[in-house]
Amino acid sequence: MKTIIALFLSFIGWTAFAQFTNVLISANNTPTEPAIIIDHNDTNTLFAATNINNYYVSTDAGATWSENTISSSLGVWGDSSLLIDNEGNLYFFHLSNPNTGSWLDRIVCQKSTDNGVSFNDGSYFGLNGTKDQDKEWAILDKTTGTIYAAWTEFDSYGSNNTNDKTRILFTKSTDSGSSWSNPVKINQVDGNCLDSNNTVEGAVPAIGPNGEIYTAWSGPAGIRFNKSTDSGTTWLAQPVQVDPQPNGWDFAVPGIYRANGLPITLCDTSPGPYNGTIYVNWSDQRNGTEDTDIWLKKSTDGGLTWSELIRVNDDDTGHQQFFTWMCIDQTTGYLYAVFYDRRNHDDSYTDVFLARSTNGGETFTNYKISETPFLPTSSVFFGDYTNITAHNGIIRPIWTSLHNGQLKVWTALINDSMLRIEQPEKDNIQLVQQYPNPANDEVYISFKLYHKTKVNLSLFNPQGEKIALILNNQVLDYGKHIISISLKEFGLSSGLYYYTIKGEQASITKKIIIN
Repeated sequence: MKTIIALFLSFIGWTAFAQFTNVLISANNTPTEPAIIIDHNDTNTLFAATNINNYYVSTDAGATWSENTISSSLGVWGDSSLLIDNEGNLYFFHLSNPNTGSWLDRIVCQKSTDNGVSFNDGSYFGLNGTKDQDKEWAILDKTTGTIYAAWTEFDSYGSNNTNDKTRILFTKSTDSGSSWSNPVKINQVDGNCLDSNNTVEGAVPAIGPNGEIYTAWSGPAGIRFNKSTDSGTTWLAQPVQVDPQPNGWDFAVPGIYRANGLPITLCDTSPGPYNGTIYVNWSDQRNGTEDTDIWLKKSTDGGLTWSELIRVNDDDTGHQQFFTWMCIDQTTGYLYAVFYDRRNHDDSYTDVFLARSTNGGETFTNYKISETPFLPTSSVFFGDYTNITAHNGIIRPIWTSLHNGQLKVWTALINDSMLRIEQPEKDNIQLVQQYPNPANDEVYISFKLYHKTKVNLSLFNPQGEKIALILNNQVLDYGKHIISISLKEFGLSSGLYYYTIKGEQASITKKIIIN
């Protein structure tokens, strides 16, 4: 018995209390909305950036960082996006604020050929009169060296004029960021310009195994997906709906200036078993304003159809998880997501969690990666997203903390070998609670499923004989379930009994005392 207890405590200690080394990147210049990228050519080299014009370089795998600021005659106004090409050149994308012209009138790309020591003045795309260009993200096709970018164009940012619209635009560069193709509109249903649920935003492009380009975004039609199989020349005329995203992408989280659930699109190009799988990761409040969750859907047919909903956070219901970002280690196909999480608190104290999947997003194991919680205040702008990068088993998330009005940007030093917990079975069942115990007239059994599955619930006497079948191959969805059992109905006398909850692959047996 002592051995069993020791093993149990070891398991609980790792999953709930294990700590990963946190590294403070910077507390200067009000850092928010961080981006991070690892150099696949040299995994000791990482780059990061935050609003408005901060960037950071590490040459020791993230243990220490140098701080810098970037400038351009085209202006620098945040929404950083980073990529590194096959030759190790760094590209820093951001919004504009030019000395001549209008605020947000283009997206700027600045390039460094010396590991961030210096940057050129920058090229740009999206310039279109007085229209506003916002929330860009860029990706590299490593096979061809082509750079692709997608973003949102506002006719007039913040306008409530019904004639003003937003659209998702796409461009590419075939000359290492020196010039850009004419933008192509890839959405069908336009949004308004209020920067809320009915505005189209969140286009993050991904590259497929054969050079396909994929991206999804949120807006009045929910989360929509489009793709190109000819380097961005043509796109689906009718984008596919990934999810209706109930209650929209713009929502409130206590203590946060503003929050959103905009999607991240990924595609597995690894040599692993899930090569070609497309993933879309987001958050929303479909389960209520006090229960923001992190979600995933995937497609194995090029985005034409999408899986059932998968919940990434594995806690009980009723907690806030928000600002997700997800990446793939393309050497293994493993998925990693970073997000803020309040499962351990009854107020607005906030931790940072990592979720890991090694089975193509079917199930996720969650790890608390922040050393100490922070208590944000909505009077200080917190930013709109986190970020994470991974390669060859090295995982580096990045996030902002806000405590006592102080903004700081952090990373954690994580290797996949440190994440020891094996993935649960597809229909893994977690017993949450049984009450009362001992029971008299009625007992309630509460359990959680990670995915929709067939469930059997049976009662047994002390001799192991089945005396009642409560659930018979009943299909139950993911999440928490509470089953009521009337003990009087079965005429059970006082004593010790057992019940078993069984899925298609996993089961739990527990004893219950009837008084």
